[in-house]
Amino acid sequence: MGNETTAPTNFIRQAIEQDIAAGKNDGRVVTRFPPEPNGYLHIGHAKSICLNFGIARDYNGICNLRFDDTNPHKENVEFVRSIQEDVRWLGFSWGDRVFYASDYFEQLYGFAVELIEKGLAYVCDLSAEETRAYRGTLTEPGKESPFRRRSVEENLDLFRRMRAGEFPDGAKVLRAKIDMASPNMNLRDPTLYRIRHGVVHHQTGAEWCIYPMYDYTHPISDALEGVTHSLCTLEFEDHRPLYNWVLDNTSVPCHPQQIEFSRLNLQYTVMSKRKLTQLVDEGHVEGWDDPRMPTIAGMRRRGYTPASIRDFVDRIGVSKSENTVEMTLLENCVRDDLNVKALRRMAVLHPLKVVIENYPEERVEDLEAANHPQDPSQGSRRIPFCREIYIDAEDFREEASKKFKRLVTGGEVRLRNAYVIRCDEVIKDPQGEIIELRCSYDAATLNANPEGRKVKGVIHWVSARHGIEAEVRLYDRLFGVPSPDSAAAKEGRDYKEFLNSDSLRTLTGCILEPTLAEEEAGALYQFEREGYFSRDAMENAAARPIWNRTVTLRDSWAKIEQQGG
Repeated sequence: MGNETTAPTNFIRQAIEQDIAAGKNDGRVVTRFPPEPNGYLHIGHAKSICLNFGIARDYNGICNLRFDDTNPHKENVEFVRSIQEDVRWLGFSWGDRVFYASDYFEQLYGFAVELIEKGLAYVCDLSAEETRAYRGTLTEPGKESPFRRRSVEENLDLFRRMRAGEFPDGAKVLRAKIDMASPNMNLRDPTLYRIRHGVVHHQTGAEWCIYPMYDYTHPISDALEGVTHSLCTLEFEDHRPLYNWVLDNTSVPCHPQQIEFSRLNLQYTVMSKRKLTQLVDEGHVEGWDDPRMPTIAGMRRRGYTPASIRDFVDRIGVSKSENTVEMTLLENCVRDDLNVKALRRMAVLHPLKVVIENYPEERVEDLEAANHPQDPSQGSRRIPFCREIYIDAEDFREEASKKFKRLVTGGEVRLRNAYVIRCDEVIKDPQGEIIELRCSYDAATLNANPEGRKVKGVIHWVSARHGIEAEVRLYDRLFGVPSPDSAAAKEGRDYKEFLNSDSLRTLTGCILEPTLAEEEAGALYQFEREGYFSRDAMENAAARPIWNRTVTLRDSWAKIEQQGG
């Protein structure tokens, strides 16, 4: 593969192509995806994954998977495994290039000693509150710490003793000595190391009681791995001078280039890992893989496909401008992909029994139905038809206007892939609820129009004798407003108050085509006229399978949004 690519261009690709043309980095391209293992990845991370791995792929480069595991209080192996599974599921491979920031703890310590020896770092005894007070504001310079003038020898001794565990948490930190008057707050003697006792790191165990900060760890890890282009989201733009300072003042082997791009903001959800953790911990959702969550695990369980997410990332592009992407775009990407890939099946979500009185009681016909009406290469299947079937209750009205193209009392409708039936009688329970329809069929209408009359409506159905019972979960958008964070700030309310109370509706007693009985977890189908559905991968039971709605056939929110609701 050459360096030419048909992928949509952007300012990052243009910069890389210029570097390659100029012979910078000997023409090498090395990127990295550096998640912190303190939660599950979400759709915003998918943008970074596709960008970093996609650029490495398109320019004959490599992309490292590196875990930023410098905060063991919040990190664990579960998150490490989930991140690896998500990256792999999206279609990318890191080969043998999986790294941890903790792999470099000894080297990071050595570079910190180097900074101390150069007079560029010092041990500070200020409390966190005092440090904030000394830091200054955006309009006022900070004040130097009274410990800033410690000698190199004293700082080296104190730093060694910090590592040896002599001091309690918060007693001391190691800070860079840069410029307390800098207009960039990140350069006002930032913390490089802090003390953390009593934690067992998932990689290093109890070996360390001091841990490096991200802004110090990140550039050195990049340099040690030979990263050429360190792609970060826009909030790290103000951190770039510190990134460069660390590289310029330590004897690292190379100097990667940090480039920032806008993060992904998506309507009807939140992207803050802190808030997503809160939703999980407080039980507002079932877990990190709840199909309503914007996590990759949740989307996978809901039935989103890797191709649809990659397509979505391609469509939104890469820029420096902060914006919020419409949920409609993501949903359309899923629809476009599943419309091509998903085979069709019939499922009755609100069963209403129909007895076809002039059909022989013991007779069963195997009728042929196309697996994909727009793709004959997908073949067909046989579906059983008998005297008693289920139709959807929403497909029947005792009386209706001419606009209603389905079944009414005394009217006719075509059963999908089967016959034309007429409703002759409505059976109700003592409370007046409709419980059954008595109908008749026209035996001459299998794959043929009835003589002398036109039947406009077509409805789906399932054999009452052969259909399988299932639970169907109708998932919708997690929040009821496009921007829950903005709405919360504007109205002075908690963002959780804007959760959509209809984000999950659970239907029991649904009747599915018998061909769906043996489908494995994760199987994807279009339930005709209902939407796209996936068999649940977590709570699947043979006795009562669970199917999750991935997305509706059409955008049901468009009208709501037009009306401002």
